[in-house]
Amino acid sequence: MERLILAVNPGSTSTKVAVYDNAKSVLLINVKHDQETLARFDCIADQFEYRKQMIKDVLASSGITTDMLSIVVGRGGLLKPIQGGVYRVNEKMLQDIRNPMGEHESNLGGAIAYQLAKESGNGILAVIVDPTCVDEMEEIARISGMPELPRRSFLHALNQKAIARRYAGELGKLYSEVNVIVAHMGGGISVGAHRKGRVIDVNNGLNGDGPLSPERSGGVPVGQLVELCFSGEYTKEEVLKKIKGNGGLSAYLGTNDAIEIEDRIKAGDDHAELIYNAMSYQVAKEIGGLSAVLKGEVDGILLTGGLAFGPMVTNMITEMVSHLGPVKVYPGEGEMEALALNGLLVLNNEVEVKDYE
Repeated sequence: MERLILAVNPGSTSTKVAVYDNAKSVLLINVKHDQETLARFDCIADQFEYRKQMIKDVLASSGITTDMLSIVVGRGGLLKPIQGGVYRVNEKMLQDIRNPMGEHESNLGGAIAYQLAKESGNGILAVIVDPTCVDEMEEIARISGMPELPRRSFLHALNQKAIARRYAGELGKLYSEVNVIVAHMGGGISVGAHRKGRVIDVNNGLNGDGPLSPERSGGVPVGQLVELCFSGEYTKEEVLKKIKGNGGLSAYLGTNDAIEIEDRIKAGDDHAELIYNAMSYQVAKEIGGLSAVLKGEVDGILLTGGLAFGPMVTNMITEMVSHLGPVKVYPGEGEMEALALNGLLVLNNEVEVKDYE
């Protein structure tokens, strides 16, 4: 029986669209957005109609209309802290999408999914899966040292949990039966300690602590940061951009392109090699700290995300942490498959669909 599952994943410069017929992929497109086009919008929320229509055009070019869909699955955004899982897009969620905890392209995922499901006319569900705001942290992990600034959980939850489940399956176990450390390494880097199906500790991969990344500063010396903020040389917006957007590799090397940086290293650029290795070094340190959180009971250390395609990164991390547990590399994100297969679980009544409250 044909059951078409539409997965929608809005990103900063593109929108990924996938259609699955049950567990079989029938369409996977990453539509790049022209920067001049996106610049016309005052904020990300204003891109809603533009991106929604683009998705409908992509479907139409493949002979797919919304009335053929069985479910629509969107990438979740910066909502209130919630447990991991599949959530129905309801009016309360739509309200919070309109007034999110932060501006991020993923906020469009649930709203677009809801509208496309509504336009199908078949009463199909619109859901999100393991959004960025998943918060399963232990209370002790929230303590920062300053009561006004509790540590927050923002991570690549969708891919982290999908990879953790995949690895557990390879061991012949359930996700709820293993302890793993997952490092998602992309434009931002989040490293999470997964204990028996819950991410009990993780760095703020959105705009806070943890390793430096291609676009983010990661944790920096706080006293010096305060001095920088009050130096009068930078506005608040400029400092925030140094932390997220123009930080990390971009700040040191003028680019966030790992392939370009690796080419520079191969050509003998010692400075590029130092900074690139520093990123891997910091990821390994984060993994080491989380091994203590898991009390040394580590069934696997999983390296994933776009940077995991590069052996310069994965080899150095592996060399530094392999004494803590077996290391396995899963290059790429796998987010579209994760979204679609969670949609299939919903259609098969194999997973609870939670209500966002």
